[in-house]
Amino acid sequence: MFQHEFATRLVAKAGDSLYCRLSVNVQLLSRVSHLIKVGRNNFRPPPKVDSSVVRIEPRKPLPPVSFKELDGLVRLCFNRKNKTLGSIFKQKKVLALLEKNYKTMQSLQLTSDAETGNEKMSVDDVALLAHMVDELNMETGEEKDDDEMEMDDADMVEEGRAFFKEKIMGILQQGDFAEKRASKLSQVDFLYLLSLFNNAGIHFS
Repeated sequence: MFQHEFATRLVAKAGDSLYCRLSVNVQLLSRVSHLIKVGRNNFRPPPKVDSSVVRIEPRKPLPPVSFKELDGLVRLCFNRKNKTLGSIFKQKKVLALLEKNYKTMQSLQLTSDAETGNEKMSVDDVALLAHMVDELNMETGEEKDDDEMEMDDADMVEEGRAFFKEKIMGILQQGDFAEKRASKLSQVDFLYLLSLFNNAGIHFS
């Protein structure tokens, strides 16, 4: 038995006004059903709120997904649940967080591959190497002063950010999520979106 509003959040479906991160996570891990509403006047002394009885049955087996990963994605999406996902993932703080996670995972993968003797170059590494070769071919042999070098560094950072932003937007468009809102997405939608991000090497935990 829970307070009625909390119980309603547990069983809320995509599109309901009380649908939230709690709804997604609970329904991912269990089957939840509302059994009966219990009015406040059934208690002595009566509380200030109504209550509800719900049934929660854990799913067996659990979905084959990292709960931390999914919760990280859902938390981001429901931070502004009525905004489009395209707007949410364009925010500088969100992009910075995801890029940091992305680079960390890339570094861990390279370390792991090096330890097993299977070091491979990623698509990003190949693109970066090609860019460096182009720069070397264009050099005139003249040394650049410090100001020019700082400008080049800043330009490379901006190019990297723009590339990563395009990568994120491409993922959202691939799944037709850019114009959708978290409040309208089901558990299956969130699982699919997570798989698209993970397949692109982007993680949320």
